[in-house]
Amino acid sequence: MLIVIGGATGSGKSEVCCKLAKRIDGEIISADSMCVYRGMDIGTAKPLDCMKEVKHHLVDVVDVGDIFDAKLFEEMALEAIRQLEEKGKTPIVCGGTYLYLQALLFGMGETPKPDWRLRERLYSIAQEKGSQYLYQRLKVVDPVYAKKISPRDTKRIVRALEVFINSGKPFSFFHRWETPRLPFKGFYLKGSWEWLSKRIEERAKRMVQLGLLEEIRRLLEMGFENFLTSSQAIGYKEFIPCVKGERELAFCLEEMIKNTKEYAKRQIRWFRRQGWEEIEVDRLGIDGAVEKILSYFSATQNH
Repeated sequence: MLIVIGGATGSGKSEVCCKLAKRIDGEIISADSMCVYRGMDIGTAKPLDCMKEVKHHLVDVVDVGDIFDAKLFEEMALEAIRQLEEKGKTPIVCGGTYLYLQALLFGMGETPKPDWRLRERLYSIAQEKGSQYLYQRLKVVDPVYAKKISPRDTKRIVRALEVFINSGKPFSFFHRWETPRLPFKGFYLKGSWEWLSKRIEERAKRMVQLGLLEEIRRLLEMGFENFLTSSQAIGYKEFIPCVKGERELAFCLEEMIKNTKEYAKRQIRWFRRQGWEEIEVDRLGIDGAVEKILSYFSATQNH
């Protein structure tokens, strides 16, 4: 059975999955939309130490100038699961990008191929008039999907409008949410908002200390600011003005923390609706959370 471990950013997913994988001879399939990019290590909090000990899939699979979406993730993750099952390994899906989790567990219809010219035009409109302007258009043509994303989530707003304009069908039409196509057990790592907020703040400051600005500077030299997908990642887009000397570090750091917390709230709302097994990682700790997950499988095998 597929194990899926999700939760908000900063909730300890990588630590739990790493220890769990070593206990059950598993390998990890990352469900993080930005860990797929090579060279984006610090700002995505890639579990670099764990990656030396446990095989990770869907990490560092494309260059920062490439486009990666939920459909491509779905295809690559299904292939990784097939390969692991053939080897007798336990696949552990780990991540908080809920659209990717939905795509893997429920499947997605065949959406229209990317229209780069249209996408660039929509991004230009968002830059000129703000993402809220496009979000209001999305609410009219696809209110179902609009409810699932933030008015500030430019990347997803643009993609949804692009699909609608080219197909005449709302983006939500291509999503299937009813019956999972894979047998899986989902675990949701949770904690108090105070606990999670503190972890988000501490992690953001630690990223800066580890050299996030230098990482962004290297990416900008590669043309990062012009890339349509990777440059929209939280933790990167906020610091680009700082690296270019247009904003103070303290301001950009606060913007990153604010945006990360807003994203965490959206993640929490999604995971709460799934009815997965809840693991209070703030109370149990990382080791306690792993033991809780293991105890579930021990109990099911005994029945």
